[in-house]
Amino acid sequence: MATLYGRDVLKKIYWVIWVYVLILMVLLPCRKALYLEGELQTTEKWIFVGRFCFLSDVGRLEFEVEYPKSFEVQNLILYYDTQEQWPSVYPHKDKTCLQKESVLKKENHQVVNLTTDYIWAGCRLLKLGQNEFDSVGAVIYGDTEKYVCEAGRSFRSARERWWYIVLDNCNAEYGLYMKYKMTFTNGDGFWRKHFSADQFGILEADLFFFGLFGVMFLMSILVAYILKERQLFHTTYKMYMWVIVLYMLALLLYIVHYVDYGRNGTANMNTKLAAQIFQALADGVFLLMLILMAKGYNITRGRISHSGSVKIAVLMCLYTMLNVALFVYQQIVFDEGEVLYLFESPAGFGLIAVRGLCWLWFIYAIFFTLKHYPEKGLFYYPFFFFYTIWFLATPVMILIATFVMPKWWREKIMNFIELLIAFTAQVVFLVLTRPSRANTNFPYHVRTSQIGVMNEPNGNISHQVDNFSHHAYGAHILEGGSLGHSPNFTELFTVSGSNANSSNAKPQYLASNGDGDRRPSALNGGMFTASSFIRGGVQTWPTMPTLPHGHLPPISHPPPYGGGSARDVGAFLFANDGDQPGRQSPREVSGLFAPESDGNGSNASSSNSLIRHETTAETTT
Repeated sequence: MATLYGRDVLKKIYWVIWVYVLILMVLLPCRKALYLEGELQTTEKWIFVGRFCFLSDVGRLEFEVEYPKSFEVQNLILYYDTQEQWPSVYPHKDKTCLQKESVLKKENHQVVNLTTDYIWAGCRLLKLGQNEFDSVGAVIYGDTEKYVCEAGRSFRSARERWWYIVLDNCNAEYGLYMKYKMTFTNGDGFWRKHFSADQFGILEADLFFFGLFGVMFLMSILVAYILKERQLFHTTYKMYMWVIVLYMLALLLYIVHYVDYGRNGTANMNTKLAAQIFQALADGVFLLMLILMAKGYNITRGRISHSGSVKIAVLMCLYTMLNVALFVYQQIVFDEGEVLYLFESPAGFGLIAVRGLCWLWFIYAIFFTLKHYPEKGLFYYPFFFFYTIWFLATPVMILIATFVMPKWWREKIMNFIELLIAFTAQVVFLVLTRPSRANTNFPYHVRTSQIGVMNEPNGNISHQVDNFSHHAYGAHILEGGSLGHSPNFTELFTVSGSNANSSNAKPQYLASNGDGDRRPSALNGGMFTASSFIRGGVQTWPTMPTLPHGHLPPISHPPPYGGGSARDVGAFLFANDGDQPGRQSPREVSGLFAPESDGNGSNASSSNSLIRHETTAETTT
């Protein structure tokens, strides 16, 4: 008990730490957007400031800059995304400032000369003020005047195009020193104005899928209620519900991020990072669930072997570490001067490789599960088909996005495809596990309460926690009751009445004492179940052939209908399993066998027999 309590406490502490870390990530100031504001002071002569994907006809840049007169003439340079432009100058540090300016085309008006001589720059000379920026220019560089420029530039192009903003002064003596504000827009309206062209539709898609995941979560709650009523609410289904919850949290944080982004052009990037973490957690839990189910967990077995558990733990640790490396690489190593996809990194390609390894293990596990339980094929064949597509779809799309897809619409397309793949995967699982009598794919046949019984060290129990008995589908468990029907706990003791040669097994009959009293009789290893004696407190027997009076002596019901103890009930329930290999025959165990013929047409009964003779008939209703 103390150990279990300690584990619960550790779990709570673990979750509290994670929630605390995520809250800090969301609240810590990390602003990044298409509204740029700051002070630049460097010894470099050419430096990248920001980038934005403008629409082909309505893109606009508004800027306000000021710098001390001794740093003249500083320029605002606009590069676009063709191979002869930006890729040819960045990040080539071996090229000089003049070489990087040489690729510009004068007719495209890509240079904004920040002086009073260039009328389109909107510059004027003012006296230095008393603020900190002006004080540096006056004290350190001996300036008395500064340039203040306010203007804008519209963009026209044949298609959506990435534009890169650079500040330079190839003739600078001290480097660059400037205070700036820049605003990038794509027309008017909340859904477009502050969004880069490659982000159009992302917020709408996130809202749409958030609604779909919400509906699916409500449906999963209904299914979970039905499964819990029938004692089929297994761990794998709980993991599935956690996946939906994590995806909804991720989408909610994405929505918060983009709404903030659309309002004023700035957003807290830690909100987006937290959303990416929740999404990665959801994918990790779903991946683990698929591997467990492929190995038959909750379907053909109640637990994973020690070696299998170690392998799964190692795999998930590797998956987690690669995801952490991916996010660290994104925050520290990714260069804003290059349009990079999240997985366009060593950690990202490593994650693709691990996903491929998981797919191979998935195939291997399903193969051996079906080899030992071929009757589960109607669940595992569609399970294999759909989730093989899921395993392969994401890596294939990542590779296409990285090497084939145009960068000016990659982010919005990949966002939609990733959400579509995730949503489809969850819907397919919900359909495969729906608790309907018409669903022949339903995987579960062992109740959650039975797994505890299987863990008992009783050699007479036919089920084992490592290998469940062979049942084709669990749909028959769902029959016989409305949604509010109470679970039948007596079926915990159901024992399969199979012989070594099931084809020779004889049917069960009802013996009669001639007074209309029909009772169950075991003929050559028939099947007895507790559920056949108790059905809601009322005894019901199927209509079966009646044997002639006197063929068998009168017998009494086992407890609780006749004499005997609860211990005798258990002995009675498992007595008919004696013909199975490796088990004692009921005829070898005193007191656990039905009456046998004495050779003269009469039947003898042991005084210790659970099925006792009675002189008075009992009437069953």
